[in-house]
Amino acid sequence: MIPVGIVGGSGFTGAELLRLCASHPEFSVQFATGDSQAGALVADLYPSLAAAYRGTQFVPWDPALLDGVEVLFVALPHGKSQELMDSVLGRVKVVVDLGADFRLPDPAVYETWYHEPHTRPDLLDQFVYGLPELYRDQIRGAAAVANPGCYPTAASLALAPLVRAGLVEPAGLVVDAVSGVSGAGRPPKPNTTFCAVDEDVTAYGLLDHRHTPEMEMNTGGSVLFTPHLVPMNRGILATCYGRPASTSATTDDVLAVLADFYEDEPFVVVSERSPSTKATLGSNSVHLTARVDARTGTVVAIAALDNLCKGASGAAVQNANLALGLDETAGLPLVGTYP
Repeated sequence: MIPVGIVGGSGFTGAELLRLCASHPEFSVQFATGDSQAGALVADLYPSLAAAYRGTQFVPWDPALLDGVEVLFVALPHGKSQELMDSVLGRVKVVVDLGADFRLPDPAVYETWYHEPHTRPDLLDQFVYGLPELYRDQIRGAAAVANPGCYPTAASLALAPLVRAGLVEPAGLVVDAVSGVSGAGRPPKPNTTFCAVDEDVTAYGLLDHRHTPEMEMNTGGSVLFTPHLVPMNRGILATCYGRPASTSATTDDVLAVLADFYEDEPFVVVSERSPSTKATLGSNSVHLTARVDARTGTVVAIAALDNLCKGASGAAVQNANLALGLDETAGLPLVGTYP
């Protein structure tokens, strides 16, 4: 078994990592930190994990925990990973950072979108960007992987193949996406309580959402991104728009490009069906479709995924599998939970 650790294990993405690692044929969780929950039983905070982690407690972070650990997942808010990487890099075989700290190669871009300076720009070139369907070759054998954001995963997988194939103009891309409340994290906030979100849909991050530069990096275009908070627990549906590069482009053309691009991808489903968030619930799969509207001269590409699995923790396990040379699908569910 491969010993793994989880920093930030008490958050939603940490809990999802614990769930996935419990089913992984090669991973054995040695510790899960949760400074605000130190001493609490995993089973008490997340009863759904009780059968796999009966006596496991969340512990405070201490670099000494890394002794004997080969893989470390870091699931902390942005800005926090920078503070501990000195004590991590070189001590474990693979580190996968689920936060935003090492996704963008230019520290100036990070400061522009995250509104604070990057404190460890010297470490940026040690990380590879972990969206396997677009950057698999760089991830294989990597020692440090920056997990992508959940919204960029959905939008990039929908748009990047169409831009790369020359079917969609890279300028003026529009991404209109909705996400479940779990994307805001476990700690309660005034805008994420039941009374605030129930029977309500709200757009947020207008014009300056921090995931925008990731989408632009992956598509090579300019992106206008508007996210919305909707009253569901988990899931993302991204409806993406672009201008066709040719007036002769058809729906069959864009569907064929997506189908060809993802033909060998175990976690990507391309279909004429309109994607559904519930169809991906609990899985590491992404469902895609696309259309060409000749009347308005618009290409529409739609992606659905589970924001906690393929949008976060599932992608992290997929990246760790690749980095370690394991079966890429190990421990990861292909199918969703329904109803």
